[in-house]
Amino acid sequence: MTLKIENLTVRIPLAQGSQVHAASLINLDVAKGEVHALIGESGCGKSTIAQAITGLLPHKARVSGSVLYREENILGSQSRFLGKHIALIPQSAATFMTPVRTLGAQLAETVEVLKGPLTPEELMATVDLKPDVLQLYPHEISGGMAQRAAVAFALAGAPDVIIADEPTASLDPARKEGIFRLLRQIAGEGAAVMLITHDISTLLDTGIADELSVCYASRIIESGPAGTLLNGGAEHRYTCDLLAALPRNGLHRMRGVPPELTDLSDEYSYESRIAMPGGTECRV
Repeated sequence: MTLKIENLTVRIPLAQGSQVHAASLINLDVAKGEVHALIGESGCGKSTIAQAITGLLPHKARVSGSVLYREENILGSQSRFLGKHIALIPQSAATFMTPVRTLGAQLAETVEVLKGPLTPEELMATVDLKPDVLQLYPHEISGGMAQRAAVAFALAGAPDVIIADEPTASLDPARKEGIFRLLRQIAGEGAAVMLITHDISTLLDTGIADELSVCYASRIIESGPAGTLLNGGAEHRYTCDLLAALPRNGLHRMRGVPPELTDLSDEYSYESRIAMPGGTECRV
């Protein structure tokens, strides 16, 4: 495995002794040449996993477990690997760009620092943007263009691992599919891609994911081949209800209310939320 997460646990201290259970005993693998998708409701801890991998958690966060890159535990030293070996595609791409410099100036600097093999023009072509875009400032491009530019920045160092954190947020359906298919292409060229998304419909439409993990209440509650879990083979009731909420599956309302992660009990489960113990029958 190119990237292996073992028992990753993140706790964020709050006032008066409380703490956010941001991630709990996370185990997942991201293999070279594959797209591993991570899904779940907002606030379940998906982005925390991305931040832990890339070393972007708050300074006060307490982290345990392992983040293994090529069998080396990089937890605590992610800055040595970020950009050249492990790259992040952020959710709000434009906010990660300097507003007073052109895309070309920023991308050229990134390529120089990371000693990437492609020129800024070649990177733009990779994400289907014209070279003229390099002359523009972040505020002069659309959301879709900014998201594709963010992919170009992530590819600048030719990394082995791409972490895409909600890369299609606020994009129209065509742009969403374009970004997803681009990630599939990147994996096909040898990278390991972790795709964090709430957009299960586009995930189904494109079929780009090889593996799938389902996150609920800071834990991974089900993992397996994406084609199996997304097409009637899910076993956990939460996964079934999440899929049943899709328009194509009847738009069933999710039962209960997602939990707060502050001081979350280790005994908490989805059955606790819906007050219906036992059973795994799917509605899809």
